[in-house]
Amino acid sequence: MKFRSFRPLAHVLYALFAIGNVAAQVSTPSPSASAVNVEAESKGINEWLMRMHEASRTRAYVGTYVVSSGGVMSSSKIWHACEGNQQIERVEALTGPPRSVFRHNDRVVTFMPDHKLVRTEKRESLGLFPELLQSTDHRIAEFYKVQREGLDRVAGLEADVVLLLPKDTMRFGYRVWSERKRGLVVKLQTLDTDGKILEQAAFSELQLDAPVSMDKLLQMMAKVDGYRVEQPTLVKTTALAEGWVMKAPVPGFKPVSCYKRPAQATTASAAATGEPLQWIFSDGLASVSLFVEPISRSSPDRESALSMGATQTLSRPVGAYWLTVMGEVPLATLKLFASGLERKK
Repeated sequence: MKFRSFRPLAHVLYALFAIGNVAAQVSTPSPSASAVNVEAESKGINEWLMRMHEASRTRAYVGTYVVSSGGVMSSSKIWHACEGNQQIERVEALTGPPRSVFRHNDRVVTFMPDHKLVRTEKRESLGLFPELLQSTDHRIAEFYKVQREGLDRVAGLEADVVLLLPKDTMRFGYRVWSERKRGLVVKLQTLDTDGKILEQAAFSELQLDAPVSMDKLLQMMAKVDGYRVEQPTLVKTTALAEGWVMKAPVPGFKPVSCYKRPAQATTASAAATGEPLQWIFSDGLASVSLFVEPISRSSPDRESALSMGATQTLSRPVGAYWLTVMGEVPLATLKLFASGLERKK
């Protein structure tokens, strides 16, 4: 099974936009704040997240976004347009293999010219803003605090700089630059538990309120002539229905969604290999995915861990199944997820 992130760059921008505006508006909580104050602060954070996300829906922009992670640098060009409740964006890779990703509301179309392949999928937000924050179970203020750091300039724009720091060692921190007038995040650093930079992303150039045509992007998205079209199917389910439970919850992380990808089996033996499962958790900012599939001849023969910038990956067997845990959290947090997953008896 080939795992991949469900956080394409354009989706990340929505999350960063919300985080930056929260940080710019919320004061650092006092160490002696009562539980009542924490709850009130959490409500305020959620309201700001929702409000600023809605504001992002009314903005059109064009920009070049550069990401530095694990010693590798990549860049993409982004076009974003909106009309009423309709949104569309195009993300064009400027480094590495040619690739264009279009998202129109919940439909995502990825063009891979080198392979003459188009992959089209219908997705929910999968735990990203703002849907996750509609749940009162997620109280970000219990696990993060905000500190202001002053002003800076990014891509020629004045920006407020703030720190969003975890209150424990189970999640990473963020340094966020948000454009002063409109609040769009223009730069982000992900920080490890010692405050060192794991990953950095920033606009190198940005045009706000750009004249981006939704109709033109829709036409480009529909041009699939000469390409082989794949339509992978994700089936929404629950971990419990698939026979899995988390015996010990990981503090702050709540289940967001669970999907399985039906096996494209043509024989009885192929069908017997089962359907890969993805169970997604989030604390409101960070997310963790658990991928589970039956052990097969192609499965690794031992446990392994991998670090790539802010993204950590842990793989190990769980009975007759192979588990891969992936997320932008410390490896110790992934180990808690891995040790907590068990087959329902």
